Order: sequence, then C-alpha cells, then structure tokens
Amino acid sequence: MPNIKSAIKRVRISKKKTLQNSMRKSILKTNIKKCKQAIANNEPNAVEALKLAIKTIDKAAAKNIIHKNTAARKKSKLVKALNAALKQQ
Repeated sequence: MPNIKSAIKRVRISKKKTLQNSMRKSILKTNIKKCKQAIANNEPNAVEALKLAIKTIDKAAAKNIIHKNTAARKKSKLVKALNAALKQQ
C-alpha cells in the first residue's frame, strides 16, 4: 500500500478507471456478439444491431479502450458480414 497521499489517490483513481474500462469493454463485446447473431440468423433488425455495434466500437476507440485500427477492423468485418448476408437473400 502506498504511503504518500498522491499515490493513495492514484490507486483510488486507477481502480475506478479500471472498473469503467471493463464495463465499457463488456458492453462492446455484448453489442458485437448481438450484431453477429442478428446477421447469422438473417434477422430484420440486423442493420440496427450493426449501427449500435459501430457506435459502441467508435466510443471505445475514442476512450482508448481499443486501438483505432482495431476498431476499424472490427467495423469492417461486421459490415462485410452484413453485406454478404444481404447478398445471399
């Protein structure tokens, strides 16, 4: 345990930020999973699920939860999957 007042504060802040980041990451994974399931099942709300997933990915990239190139790759993969699913119908 740190003894210096500023170090104690940094530990508190670090715990708080870690919790927030893990929550954001969990939401991100959930939305991506829901989007993939909607695309795989040819559900009519797949486009809305994609929009929500892209929004969540962009927020995560803006908050440095994931790298911007990772965000771009994930978005590209989801859009590509949706386009392939729509083409098969």
